[in-house]
Amino acid sequence: MTVESTAARKPRRSAGTTAAKSGASTTGTKSAASKRTSAAGKKSPGVPGASGASGPGPELVQLLTPEGERVKDATYDPYVADITPEELRGLYRDMVLTRRFDAEATSLQRQGELGLWASLLGQEAAQIGSGRATREDDYVFPTYREHGVAWCRGVDPTNLLGMFRGVNNGGWDPNSNNFHLYTIVIGSQTLHATGYAMGVAKDGADSAVIAYFGDGASSQGDVAESFTFSAVYNAPVVFFCQNNQWAISEPTEKQTRVPLYQRAQGYGFPGVRVDGNDVIACLAVTKWALERARRGEGPTLVEAYTYRMGAHTTSDDPTKYRADEERESWEAKDPILRLRAYLEASNHADEGFFAELEAESEALGKRVREVVRAMPDPDHFAIFENVYADGHALVDEERAQFAAYQASFADEGEGK
Repeated sequence: MTVESTAARKPRRSAGTTAAKSGASTTGTKSAASKRTSAAGKKSPGVPGASGASGPGPELVQLLTPEGERVKDATYDPYVADITPEELRGLYRDMVLTRRFDAEATSLQRQGELGLWASLLGQEAAQIGSGRATREDDYVFPTYREHGVAWCRGVDPTNLLGMFRGVNNGGWDPNSNNFHLYTIVIGSQTLHATGYAMGVAKDGADSAVIAYFGDGASSQGDVAESFTFSAVYNAPVVFFCQNNQWAISEPTEKQTRVPLYQRAQGYGFPGVRVDGNDVIACLAVTKWALERARRGEGPTLVEAYTYRMGAHTTSDDPTKYRADEERESWEAKDPILRLRAYLEASNHADEGFFAELEAESEALGKRVREVVRAMPDPDHFAIFENVYADGHALVDEERAQFAAYQASFADEGEGK
């Protein structure tokens, strides 16, 4: 497996329109096409412009096969028709650096520097493709695993680590990047996104909202309520579900009898299943859905069919509930290997590009380690700030009680 990641550049460009610098590498990704297996699915009526598929069940929208071969699709090709080799390298760089950052965070947790970490390993294409489809004025509501989307929105990746280290409640201003703080309560951000989108519509703004959640969250009542309200009020919101097959230890088939994207039909809006390991397809489908929203055509459910290659979080052991053969079959569809194979076959990237990216990846890993270990301890009294806009007597009382509690430790020390 390759270890890759994301550096802190100013990346809020939309792939297909803005160039990205070259430089990042994937260890062990040479001759990437030879490391893949292919899969095919059957055509399903309900998915507009569906092409080749990989994985079980209804056909996925796929523009790049696991072997790195480009697939044509009449519906979605126009959304990536103008993508340049430089932008393709930019997508590859994004995925490589995001993976490196994620690997460093996992290592830091194992070394006791973070309390917990939720890895995105295997989901880079879904996040980078969809993240690069957003415009600067769109608003993004993530869960707690959207490190790649945060990268696309220009959030310094080291800011993501403060919450998992316990030194802040997020570390960035949501309104600076139109990227909401991470949401730990499963599925609740879809309600926030729907309400925000309803406001956008009432304001007459030419922008859209996108809400991220997983297959596990799709079983939450908040998500169902979000679907209802967004449909009834024709809210300009895209629900982007990363179906990574496992809600911790619960497989998707234990949660639903139909593919997740088909749930949208019952609420009266379109649902699309896209190959979540195909960054080009994720970019195209998300662009299509966001443009629908901006035109006033209402919500869309995008199911990115992907796989969580690692643990749910660093407190989880997937070997207790998941077969090695399953993971290995998905590793053959690795999103980074797939795009590298295409870049190499198309002569869109040379060894100099990959070497430069390797160096950038190492530099990012070093910076992440240094920044995390230098993070100051938080102010113990910060938890009492901003609870109420104008203050509250009960909060003042609790603050005083906490101050007395903290002072008791000093008193004990003096008594020794």
